[in-house]
Amino acid sequence: MKDIADLIGRVFISAIFLFEAYDSIKYFNSTKQTMSEYGLNWQQDILLLGAIFLLVLGGICVLIGFKASFGAVLLLLYWIPVTFVVYSFWDDPMPLRRINSIHFMKNLAIMGGLLIIVVNGSGKYSVKRLLSYTRI
Repeated sequence: MKDIADLIGRVFISAIFLFEAYDSIKYFNSTKQTMSEYGLNWQQDILLLGAIFLLVLGGICVLIGFKASFGAVLLLLYWIPVTFVVYSFWDDPMPLRRINSIHFMKNLAIMGGLLIIVVNGSGKYSVKRLLSYTRI
């Protein structure tokens, strides 16, 4: 049961990041506008392309279970700063503070899931394990 839960957890967690990568690519200019609204004006193209790279590479590594810990670290490199920039509820006016604090806590939970992957690796059902069986 643990191995199946590891697989399902990896699928769910990677889906968040792969979808965000897809959305950032599809709405590239709109995403740059959103970055401007949060004060991220320096080298927007490079920042956004770097974020997409981290999301895609990290998301795929976690999904397939090959270098899953490395992929989870890449996703944390993206997710931690985004969480503190976008959901800085302590600076928000009172009506927004409640909803942004909830989003902030949800992102902390996702970070916890990524840290579990960093520590425990990919589990039984992964490309890493498949490759270990096929070595000659």
